[in-house]
Amino acid sequence: MEHSFLDKYSNLDSLIHRLDPRVKIISFLVYIIFVVLTLPHNLFRFVAYLTVIFMLILLSKVPLGYILKRSCIIIPFVLLIAVFIPFFKEGEVAGGYSFGTLRLTVTYSGLWILWNVSIKSWLAVLAMITLSSTTRFPEVLKGFERLYVPKVLIMVLSFMYRYIFVLIDESMRMERARRSRYFGGEHFRQLKVFANMIGLLFIRTYERGERVYQSMAARGFNGEILTLSHPTLRRNDVLFLVIFLASLVMIKIGRV
Repeated sequence: MEHSFLDKYSNLDSLIHRLDPRVKIISFLVYIIFVVLTLPHNLFRFVAYLTVIFMLILLSKVPLGYILKRSCIIIPFVLLIAVFIPFFKEGEVAGGYSFGTLRLTVTYSGLWILWNVSIKSWLAVLAMITLSSTTRFPEVLKGFERLYVPKVLIMVLSFMYRYIFVLIDESMRMERARRSRYFGGEHFRQLKVFANMIGLLFIRTYERGERVYQSMAARGFNGEILTLSHPTLRRNDVLFLVIFLASLVMIKIGRV
């Protein structure tokens, strides 16, 4: 099983890696808020936000290609939601396309909405991937706990991260078993097999969750995440936070 699909490069040594997880969480969340509140016509500000996140990636020593490749995962979801907006949004027509008797027109206002959704989603995903790539997941959860995020939410994220690998491994074993017993046949019959596999996987997941809960309750687990190290704010953390937030404010109030 692969256990580093989120924080693969979290063990590197860089300025960003050494920051307190609370500082990184606050910084990137504020970054996303500034990006979301920016009007779509302010192209210079989006370029500035992109420059800021690229500078952080370079300082973190995480391969740029790795982050860009992972950020592309948002593109299909954005296109699925927003690709039809330019054709149905009312406004000044930018162009038209004919498919037989079907006539479709693209409006400038629809294109701006598509740009708005795409660029903001991509920048937000870049920020979150940078956060997860420079911070071990248990440290991220510890940071959320120190920021007084509800413990129930932290527990859900913790168990999701811990047992998603077990779930993937279980599904891969079931798929290998299916392939070893499959000698061809009707596609409809294969759909029935897949449905049975999904049901069996759900039952095994439920039973495993019950066993894990009973084991943790028997050991006196009280909902607190225990780690070997406790994050402490240092002067470099505060300095980074001040400089980062000041940069975002300067971009926001810039007359462009």
